[in-house]
Amino acid sequence: MKKLGFGLMRLPQLDPADAASVDVEQVKKMVDRFIEKGFTYFDTAWMYAGFASENVAREALVERYPRDRFTLATKLHAGFFNSPEDCDKVFKEQLKKTGAGFFDYYLLHGVDKENLSKFEKHDCFRWLQEKKEQGLVKHIGFSYHDSAECLDEILAKHPEMEFVQLQINYLDWESEWIQSGKNYEVCVRHGKPVIVMEPVKGGSLARVPEEAEKLFLAAAPDRSIPSWAIRFAASLPNVMVVLSGMSSMEQMEDNLSYMDNFVPLSEEEQKLCFQAGSIINAQIAVPCTGCSYCTEGCPAHIAIPRYFSLYNEIMREDMERKGWTVSFSSYDTLAQTHGKASDCIACGQCEEICPQRLPIIEHLKNVSAKFDH
Repeated sequence: MKKLGFGLMRLPQLDPADAASVDVEQVKKMVDRFIEKGFTYFDTAWMYAGFASENVAREALVERYPRDRFTLATKLHAGFFNSPEDCDKVFKEQLKKTGAGFFDYYLLHGVDKENLSKFEKHDCFRWLQEKKEQGLVKHIGFSYHDSAECLDEILAKHPEMEFVQLQINYLDWESEWIQSGKNYEVCVRHGKPVIVMEPVKGGSLARVPEEAEKLFLAAAPDRSIPSWAIRFAASLPNVMVVLSGMSSMEQMEDNLSYMDNFVPLSEEEQKLCFQAGSIINAQIAVPCTGCSYCTEGCPAHIAIPRYFSLYNEIMREDMERKGWTVSFSSYDTLAQTHGKASDCIACGQCEEICPQRLPIIEHLKNVSAKFDH
């Protein structure tokens, strides 16, 4: 299997204000191009794209290609069940939504220290193994956001898990919070292949500071900036596939251009990625990946990831010199259809579901201080 996977989370939209308004015709063209080039791995989940992603997978992929032409992965998140019966209901609905008949890969979604007890309480690891025994799932595993120590304990207790999906990118490789490098090494020790999510960290590694951009362009003028991030993850020997949430044909064509006949990074190129990572980390204010898990249940309908993106842009700019940037106008436009940062009621649901464990409430206060006037 080629090492690039199509992540069906950040899909092209007809209405930017509506996550479920996926441009299905555009996705069909992207699926066709992806398969034409010999790539097969597609990744979806219950709540991706405003809960529409699995339906899009059916319409753009499953109904248009023989079942042996692609592999499909989906997931069960702890936020959507409270009993084994609930798990079965979600699973049956996923089979209906995708029309896939079975799933090549099925994951317990976003496992961490806090929700592990819930997965254990409802015997989800055994439940998933039963789905495999029934032929409804070919390969079982889980996606993970927490410490290497906890991951080691899970894999020791559940050797039946066949793979792990990890957030891996050169920015988070040595992060004591994300622990990309340490978690990867745990999987290597346990002999579990890794699927990579967030290789471009929600797009933040596609738009790097000028100093980092100059480093990359000096080394390879014809390569795109995001190509460095995806190749970094794909170059790791124990990585099975790298997911890219492609939202346009341009992004897909760029990815295909270097992943079709993939060449791993050299040692010098890897060092260059770490050097760029140091530059970026010094300038990033809120390390949000833009997954938007936090927005689905927000009672104030706050565009949290987009506000954080604008805040990061402003914090990188020389405000003493510029005084005003287009980010202020973009914020005002978003605030016409969404709650302002100051509308946050500190209910905490966003922090409970955030894979990055961000102190979102506090960050929103900082955003409000900059933008609300």
